[in-house]
Amino acid sequence: MSSHLKPPVNEKDHSEGTAGATIELVEYGDYQCPHCGAAYPIIKKIQKTFAPQISFVFRNFPLSEIHPFAVAAAIAAEAAGMQLKFWEMHDMIFENQSSLNSRGLQKMAAAIGLDMEVFESDLQLEVLQAKVEADFESGVRSGVNGTPSFFINGNKFDGGANDLYNMLLETSG
Repeated sequence: MSSHLKPPVNEKDHSEGTAGATIELVEYGDYQCPHCGAAYPIIKKIQKTFAPQISFVFRNFPLSEIHPFAVAAAIAAEAAGMQLKFWEMHDMIFENQSSLNSRGLQKMAAAIGLDMEVFESDLQLEVLQAKVEADFESGVRSGVNGTPSFFINGNKFDGGANDLYNMLLETSG
């Protein structure tokens, strides 16, 4: 049974790439997940290879029972988004996944130039916790049961990031 993205991509999502792109790629990911970390450079390659026909959306799916810093990292990325630096923080976390702890998140936030006082304050906002929870719940409704999980144009893709890249190459060529 194929699963569909619920809800569809909307204004609450962080989206990178071309609006109205022919390929809409959504990843449900966990910042502490080693498989998501391994998928990260492949997603970057997909974005580069298929620009400008791709739009990429990241939704939080922290597996907090096995990854103790996943929720904190998701909230930190959302807090960075309040300063219009979601993607910078997203990339910084995945590029420094081995440093994922409270101090590491502080260093990453400072490294991308966030106003640290505002960042610290924003980390406490219930709206950010609610956004992470809403992303997670949408993943559950969409049939996500592990990370990373990918959806292409609203349909669940069964396979990893390398499979995704190869499938996109085959269908575009």
